[in-house]
This record gives sequence, structure tokens and C-alpha cells, in this order.
Amino acid sequence: MATKRYWFPVRPARGGWGWGLPVVWQGWVVYLIFFVLLIGGSIVLSPYGTLAVVANGFVSGGFLLAMAFWKGEPQSMRDDSSP
Repeated sequence: MATKRYWFPVRPARGGWGWGLPVVWQGWVVYLIFFVLLIGGSIVLSPYGTLAVVANGFVSGGFLLAMAFWKGEPQSMRDDSSP
């Protein structure tokens, strides 16, 4: 059975909670989609007011976070042995 290939590596304990930069091309595509949603959505939604732009930011960020949870290394794989 093949080993699972994660798109986003877990950050070391000294670096805080979360994931690092992508290690495969699919992760970079996720980043590209995130930035297109964030910037393009903000431009398209700016006539509708600040609340629409802020909501777009939350939705775009939620997309990136969901993909990191789904395709990233589990946080339980962190190396907590650093000083």
C-alpha cells in the first residue's frame, strides 16, 4: 500500500500551530484558488460594501483552512520535542 502524500506539512512546535507552505503542486493550486477568491471576490463585491468584502475574506480563508485540514498532515504529527 502506498504511503499517503500530504499537500501541506505540519509546522514544528516552535513555529506555532498550523501548516507550512505546500510541498506538492496540488497545494500550490489551492493557494492560487485562495488568492483568486480573495482578491477577485473583493474586487467584484466591493460595490456591495465592506461587509460583503469581509464576508468574502472569511469564506476564502475558510476554504484554505478546510483544505489544510483535509489534505494536510494531522496536527498530532507535530514534533513537540523542540526547546
